[in-house]
Amino acid sequence: MTSEMTPETRPAAAPSPSRRDPTPVTFEGLFGWLHPAAGRRGVVLCGAYGFEQMAAYRPWRALAERLAGAGCPTLRFDYPGEGDSTDPDATGVAACVAAIRHAVRFLRETAGVTEIVLVGLRLGAAFAALAAEAEPVDRLVLLAPVTTGRAYLREMRLRAQTIGRLPDGSAPPADPEALTVGGFRMDAAFQAELSALNLARIATAPLAGVLLLATDPGALATRFSTLGCAVETGPFAGLPHLVGDPIFVTVPEADFARIAAFAVEGAAAAEAAATVPPPASLAGPGWTEAPVRIAPGLFGIGCAPQRPEPGAPTLLFVSTGMTVRSGWGRQTTRLARSLAAEGVASFRFDVAGVGDSVDRPDGSRPLFAPDGFADVIRAVDHAAGGGPIVLVGGCSGAYAAFHALCRDPRIDGALLVNLYCFDWDPEQSVDSVIRQTYGSAATYAALLKQGDTWRRLIRGQIRVRAIGGVLARRGLDAALRRLRRALRPGPPGGSVTRRVAAIRRRGAALRLLYSAGDPGLGALRRQLGRDADRVTRRLGAPVTIVPGADHNLGSVDAQAALGLAVRDLLRAVRRAPAVQAKRPAPTVSGWLQAVTGRA
Repeated sequence: MTSEMTPETRPAAAPSPSRRDPTPVTFEGLFGWLHPAAGRRGVVLCGAYGFEQMAAYRPWRALAERLAGAGCPTLRFDYPGEGDSTDPDATGVAACVAAIRHAVRFLRETAGVTEIVLVGLRLGAAFAALAAEAEPVDRLVLLAPVTTGRAYLREMRLRAQTIGRLPDGSAPPADPEALTVGGFRMDAAFQAELSALNLARIATAPLAGVLLLATDPGALATRFSTLGCAVETGPFAGLPHLVGDPIFVTVPEADFARIAAFAVEGAAAAEAAATVPPPASLAGPGWTEAPVRIAPGLFGIGCAPQRPEPGAPTLLFVSTGMTVRSGWGRQTTRLARSLAAEGVASFRFDVAGVGDSVDRPDGSRPLFAPDGFADVIRAVDHAAGGGPIVLVGGCSGAYAAFHALCRDPRIDGALLVNLYCFDWDPEQSVDSVIRQTYGSAATYAALLKQGDTWRRLIRGQIRVRAIGGVLARRGLDAALRRLRRALRPGPPGGSVTRRVAAIRRRGAALRLLYSAGDPGLGALRRQLGRDADRVTRRLGAPVTIVPGADHNLGSVDAQAALGLAVRDLLRAVRRAPAVQAKRPAPTVSGWLQAVTGRA
């Protein structure tokens, strides 16, 4: 089917890739990136773990580019069971340390390097130090290293109570079977391994030296010095902005410059004898994956079923916020692979400005960008091959998906998860929405029902006047925005109700899913009505509300609800008359050839 797109569908200039493109690689079931350079000293980046690495993903890529630019071939990769790597039978300290050793050997063999520098961040720094005991390396860089697993677990238990809070402001319920931080779970066996971790027991030092950047490097620096290693120490000022909320992370330029200088210090000028790595691909039960260049500068992973279901739609997972394509708590990777085992193909991709895709032309974040839908349509351009196409996106990804669905008739359905708004008010600040200090009036009404809140109120620990003032100003600002919005020209396609009706008339299916109490429910009621039956009639299906879920659906139950909603949408799309007339989805060999350029 041809696309009936208006000139405003795409920006004037598509993003272009950088001149020093890294190469996606796979080895020992791991997915990674090789950043090429001509030097004989290579660097293996050992990222943080779970939520912290999800936050640091894009700056970590920037560090790899800096090191490669300084002449060091650099490899970064996902640990087993993380990101785009395969799912082992068990994850833990030993598996992550073994992965680093595999990465060192891969870099030696592929890039032809003779010297190795390990750079580890947080828990990855502890893994790197342990790997250096068994795999000879020349230099070691430890960034805010976890010195004992017990201290790390205590810290993560505290973070678990602050990351992914529920819409009413309360902490997410504890997972009785695992420690969950931002959707990432560490089971009991992993925690037991971590409890035994103690870098004070390190028995072997790197051949040349150690750079240790931490708040209090004293004890660990002394240990390495005792082992006869030259140690440089210093603070790591950029840490809080590197492993915090992925939306607000920043590149710690000064810290990265020091790391790069230490990595290249004394390196020989001779060129390494590099080889071309084999094409990257991974496989698991029922699925096969390969990297995909969706469009100039846009990167994703194609997940193909080994036994495709005839006529099954192809899913496009649109990245949410600043979260890399594997998703919050790695939910997108897991969902894509489980669907592939059921015969459904998918792409999970990074929009411009996220993960491994290029920056947006103006350097801005893609959150609620007015042209954000264009990246989704580029992905549709790549995936279109006769079968139905379905979008799945959350929050700002849902926003981009909705606007792509409105514009591109090739899209047969979309699941919008916690859609904050249907049309972004350009006068509203994205940061102010995310950084709402006091929450909404409904949030405070819910909190006042809790006994502890009353006790804090009586003791004067809650700033009632400040809260009231903020809420009053917020109400006035909202009223002024509504007035100005009423005076502006409407969006293409008319009101939300008219656009939803147009989507349904062409036979596309639209599904909405919200966490109970999510702020986006306000926009839903304003645009489609407060009566649930009326909203159901307009959408063609009821809105799914997930109780006890945070905005990013981090819990096991919430992610299960997401999976059910996706499968319900797939069934609805397959039943649609417009889809019945389309050709079947391509076979697995044809699909892989289409998305990877090879059979």
